[in-house]
Amino acid sequence: MQIEYIKSLFLKHKETSLFNRYITNKDIEPLLDNISKCVVVETIGKSVLNDSIYGLKIGNGKKRVLMWSQMHGNESTTTKALFDLLNTLLDNDEKLKYILDACTLHIIPILNPDGAKAYTRINANQVDLNRDAQDLSQPESKVLKSVFNTFKPHFCYNLHGQRTIFSAGSTNKLATVSFLAPAQDEACMITPNRKIAMELIGVMNEALQDVIPNQIGVYDDAFNLNCVGDTFQSENVPTILFEAGHYPNDYERENTRELIYMSYVTSLDYISKTNIKGDGYESYLKIPENDKCFLDIIIRNAKMHGEVVDIGIQYREKLVENKVEFIPKVVKTEKLDKLFGHREIDAN
Repeated sequence: MQIEYIKSLFLKHKETSLFNRYITNKDIEPLLDNISKCVVVETIGKSVLNDSIYGLKIGNGKKRVLMWSQMHGNESTTTKALFDLLNTLLDNDEKLKYILDACTLHIIPILNPDGAKAYTRINANQVDLNRDAQDLSQPESKVLKSVFNTFKPHFCYNLHGQRTIFSAGSTNKLATVSFLAPAQDEACMITPNRKIAMELIGVMNEALQDVIPNQIGVYDDAFNLNCVGDTFQSENVPTILFEAGHYPNDYERENTRELIYMSYVTSLDYISKTNIKGDGYESYLKIPENDKCFLDIIIRNAKMHGEVVDIGIQYREKLVENKVEFIPKVVKTEKLDKLFGHREIDAN
């Protein structure tokens, strides 16, 4: 599928009622009401604070894809892109009906509604749901595992957002989008199951390289069975971690939202048309691993106590009256020759 065509789809179907970083159930519930005649919308569970966890089903195909977003409540970019995707698939004038004929999608747009409302990574019990895959100590974790067991997906999309610090390799190139085919054993073997996930990531990487060349990374695949992706991969379901990262001057992540949308459409197109066996996994191995080479601001050549140093500043995200504010904080005062700033200022 041509990337220019996907761009045109995004511009036409972008859900304009969702914007900025703060996305909660209150924002998506009117949208769920609007699509309930075309999409199966269910309350599949409750959060710690008794807020609804919604599940959406769309499509009639044999290939089952499970997608969940905002497991970490403050990572909303992938949620916005999910509703852009839904708008596209529900448009009968578009030529994507074959995706719904080939696939059935089960989408959990906000797995952690309490964390989303508080704009925190953790849930209301102060638990990181992405480290609760084995204990299943939290109601949200149990909801996801129940859907996994009953829906029996052939593919899992674990949708997240990442900080502005990440680079694609040890370079001055941003990791605007990152992926991972999680390990499924301690040895991090490239198993047949992982090869399928790797092949899909390779397809998305190839498409995105036309838009953000050298700005795609992969995460270290160190195995942790407490992580949901590693657990689902270990149960032989090809699982892909999506990470929505930073694009220049895009702290609201609207440009990144489009890139995530492109990844959704590209991968679902490939799943729909291809009997994926993992033969094309090797391109994944060429994607650079993420490093941490960026700060939000670096002030170069500042003088402190008679020494010339660089001042590294990182934004802290804080929810203020239902809006995310970016509060600058000095995190380093030293020579930062190996780091890069999204904005750089020469003190001279």
